[in-house]
Amino acid sequence: MLETIRSLILDFQEIPLETGSPRRLKIERVKGKATVCIGVRRSGKSTFMFQIMQRLLDEGVSRSNILYLNFFDDRLHFLSSDNLTMIAEAYFSLYPQKKNNETIYCFFDEIQAVPGWEPFIDRLMRTEKCEVFLTGSSADMLSKEIATQMRGRALTWEMFPFSFREYLDWRGIESEGPLSTKKRLLVQKGFEEYWEVGGFPEVAGLAPNLRVRVHQEYFHTILFRDLVERHNIPHPRALTDLARRLVDNMASLYSVNSLFGHLKSLGHRVPKSAVSDYLEWFEDAYFLFTLRLYDPSIARRNINPKKIYCVDNGLVTSVSSGILINSGRLLENMVFTGLRRISGDISYYRTGSGREVDFIVTAGGRRMLIQACESLADPGTRRREVTALEEAMAELGLKEGVIVTRGEEEKFEAGGGVIEATPAWRFLLGLS
Repeated sequence: MLETIRSLILDFQEIPLETGSPRRLKIERVKGKATVCIGVRRSGKSTFMFQIMQRLLDEGVSRSNILYLNFFDDRLHFLSSDNLTMIAEAYFSLYPQKKNNETIYCFFDEIQAVPGWEPFIDRLMRTEKCEVFLTGSSADMLSKEIATQMRGRALTWEMFPFSFREYLDWRGIESEGPLSTKKRLLVQKGFEEYWEVGGFPEVAGLAPNLRVRVHQEYFHTILFRDLVERHNIPHPRALTDLARRLVDNMASLYSVNSLFGHLKSLGHRVPKSAVSDYLEWFEDAYFLFTLRLYDPSIARRNINPKKIYCVDNGLVTSVSSGILINSGRLLENMVFTGLRRISGDISYYRTGSGREVDFIVTAGGRRMLIQACESLADPGTRRREVTALEEAMAELGLKEGVIVTRGEEEKFEAGGGVIEATPAWRFLLGLS
């Protein structure tokens, strides 16, 4: 077993680093704390770690001082919480002169694959001269339990598939500063591509048929590796049918009772509590996100219907049946994913008269009210969207509201405040 780990360490040190397109996630290393990067599978976490390694190499760190292991490698199946110490033993058997003399940079990919990994990392950081970088596809790595076991020795950052600006970076399209007519047209063309392709780095540039196949592979891998296997789910077919139901009803309200009824109608014998568990695990895998009603009362937030969103528009398009998904829902989902990158404090809002605002988000110390609406050309649609925003602004004491559209742009006074309609491409570029 030690020989296997030694071989993996040496093999990695000989291969060139695939650093891909630079990401705009600004991770700050803090002395004495492990740097943890979490997010949905295939979002680019490993490549981002390679980018950090390359920066270390550029700063003069020796490649032999970089220890990398991917815990999804089937050759490491024997590792458990009881024998993780073999990793340090294997490394220092290769480089005994480095122990306690040189800083070792440890990169552990998808470490949540080994239950009980936290004490090992805590001990490694206390007893060895090292910096630790971890990736995982589980939001549990943000939990208070892990923070307790790591004794405050971890700082966690979230990574999502390419943002719109990162997609433009990958395409080589300039998006910084004032946009000339030519730059704006290129950005808008890039947005139409991003709308279709989504943000998963691996599918960017693939032909449409291959993109769909890769997205569908992601869908099944997330379900079976990140949910069925991790949580030992006895009804995998029910889980798959629930996931498809939610993807088909993206940006719609749901209740646990309605989802339980749907599974029952398909012949699945799963308890209602299992539906709640599945929803929680979807979010843990950064696949589907639940949005609750904005309300000071936790009880009312939990009782009221919730809304569902997916981590990536391209994935929705490739996996959904296409019957219920439309461009309006895709626009709303894209606005959500843009907001989720900058804040985890997002809800939907219902005014006193029952009108709904798609998002209320707190970020950077301020609250924002945001509607997603394809077009305001229809007078009835315009009146509905504007009235809901006006009422919400008045109730919350806010002076600004935003309507994200596919292409329309205007600003007007409303109810003692200002409402700005802005095209989605410009809205996404404005999120930082």
